Amino acid sequence: MRVLKHLISKKGIVALFFLGSSSVFAQGVDQINLQQAVDITLQNNLQIKQAQYQSAISEEGLKQAKFEMYPSASFSSSGNRQFGLFFDNQTGRLINTSVDQVNGRLSTSILLFGGGSLINQIKQNKNLLMSDKSAVEKVKNDLSLTVVTTYLQVINNQDLVKASEEQLSLSKQQLDAAKKKFEVGNNTQADLSQAEAQVANNELSLTNAQNAYDLSLLNLKQLMEMDPERQIEVVVPAIEDPTQIENKYSGYEIYVKAVQNYPDIKIASYSTEAFKFGVRIAQGNLYPSLSFGAGLSSGYSSANPLSFSKQITDSNFGQFIGLNLTIPIFNNYRSRSQYNVAKLRYENAKASEQLAKNTLNKTISQAVLDLKSAIKSYAATKSAFESSKEAFNVSRQRYDVGLLNVIELNTAQTNYNKAEFDFIQAKYNVIFRSKVIDFYLGNPLTL
Repeated sequence: MRVLKHLISKKGIVALFFLGSSSVFAQGVDQINLQQAVDITLQNNLQIKQAQYQSAISEEGLKQAKFEMYPSASFSSSGNRQFGLFFDNQTGRLINTSVDQVNGRLSTSILLFGGGSLINQIKQNKNLLMSDKSAVEKVKNDLSLTVVTTYLQVINNQDLVKASEEQLSLSKQQLDAAKKKFEVGNNTQADLSQAEAQVANNELSLTNAQNAYDLSLLNLKQLMEMDPERQIEVVVPAIEDPTQIENKYSGYEIYVKAVQNYPDIKIASYSTEAFKFGVRIAQGNLYPSLSFGAGLSSGYSSANPLSFSKQITDSNFGQFIGLNLTIPIFNNYRSRSQYNVAKLRYENAKASEQLAKNTLNKTISQAVLDLKSAIKSYAATKSAFESSKEAFNVSRQRYDVGLLNVIELNTAQTNYNKAEFDFIQAKYNVIFRSKVIDFYLGNPLTL
């Protein structure tokens, strides 16, 4: 195994690529396999980082909600000089002179009963955190599938480029033959023009295939947050024969597996739970609340003949304990309205969760049908490709002995060309559709 580190910029972004023994530098071009493409995407993609930041925010919210269960404590102090006539709390008399004062207060309180709002707030925040963590997994899953799809598209377009090059090579060979026949008088100018037109058409097909390949490769680089100017090549894996791919699962069986672990469903489920506890929080605000408080206070006044230490620790030193009961009577319907809205949000969340499950079920059923259709399409295009290839070879042999004109030969080649392109597309469509099924089953997205 060879390990290659590339420092992308001075900002310290490092992309680590694990290259297999077959991975080499070819004129400055890096070879990247599918697993590397997925790993680099998951490491660098900004959508994942944003989802992780949101999860960290929710985790901090849960931590803060837990600390609400502990007593709160605060200390305050003040120092001032007063002038004129005023009542001095430290001496307990009216004074008409300038006096220096120092006051301090230490207090603590704890909620004894609040309708269960604190406990339910913790439970709500815990579910919000789990929802955000599931959102991180959703982004990762979706990106992994997108990388696999794009990677397959690159390989697909790469095969189309090779097929276009082969078709162009055939056309050029036929053009050379047409020129020789024209020179000896066996072909007309029209026959020669037809051969030249076929070459031009195949050159255009090659250009279009190359452009499609370049665009798909650019899309893959963008997913990996890679410099578009960087030269890379994808490693073509040993792809499973599409005829060996079995569509052995029913839509229901896949749904039963997917609904347990699919991130979208988890997000909806945790959100529903969070809104359920939101109802209980709002309901708790309708009940009385009881809290306990205690504190210490002291102060100093220059109008008092006692010393600073004597005042602070003795004569002006006070303590208090107490209970505070708050009974909601009428607050302009705010608490009742918040409770009603919380119930509606909970019902809406339950509907959203069921909608997510229904959507997943429909999507999986469609994916199963798409795979069945892709397998049938592959078998049909394979047969058509083999037939058109044989027909073209026969046509070329007949053309060589003068039994076929150039227009008929070009038609046979065009059919052969289209059949080959359709066959390549059908092949990768089967592989992609099978990966979609693996995605919903939670299987590794590998080739």
